[in-house]
Amino acid sequence: MSLSKRLKLIASLVPKGARVCDIGTDHARLPIYLIENNIAKGVIATDIRPLPLENAKKNVAASGVKGIELRLCDGLSAVKKSETDTVIIAGIGGEVISGIISRGELLLEQPYPLLILQPTTSPEALRRYLYENGFEILTETPLKENGKLYSVMTACFTGKAKEMPEHFYFTGKLDPKAEDGYLYIQKQYIRIKNCADALIDIPEKQAEYLHYKKLSDQILKFLTDKQE
Repeated sequence: MSLSKRLKLIASLVPKGARVCDIGTDHARLPIYLIENNIAKGVIATDIRPLPLENAKKNVAASGVKGIELRLCDGLSAVKKSETDTVIIAGIGGEVISGIISRGELLLEQPYPLLILQPTTSPEALRRYLYENGFEILTETPLKENGKLYSVMTACFTGKAKEMPEHFYFTGKLDPKAEDGYLYIQKQYIRIKNCADALIDIPEKQAEYLHYKKLSDQILKFLTDKQE
């Protein structure tokens, strides 16, 4: 089973012998790859939509691999704590991922499962949710594919909520000394700066302008300080 660069990166973060739950599996390409390459011991592949799960069923059957169980459910709602130690939620928006995590009670039970997360939008909302709700981001890896910049995160529940500097929610644990990391953070800076510039001459929006201006300055400082 061939994978995109994005899915190969996610697969590389799965511990050897993991019992994986792939949320929103779509065509089950990732679960098939994990089994074919002897990375995962077994995979529960879930999707909330019947049609993608039917496509996944056909792909699994065609691959001939064993050890993949398909379930129609919302997030982790049909998954037991004893069945997984690694949960992948990738290819959907950060706010949707946050919602799935908030409903996943098994993530709060020891031993805490490893989370591998790849938001397509609103990564700042996901980072904020994680830290405000007792999770910690362990690693972040930048990735550029098809002209788009992503961050792939690993995280785990710690039970200790933290308030992070505001710019962290936009820069995360990405290393700006890495080319893709620099491009990712630069993109966030430009996005926030454009928000500030659009509000600078609107008197009733000055509070918002000052917020975005301060935030863009913080991101730029982080970017330049790390380059020195």
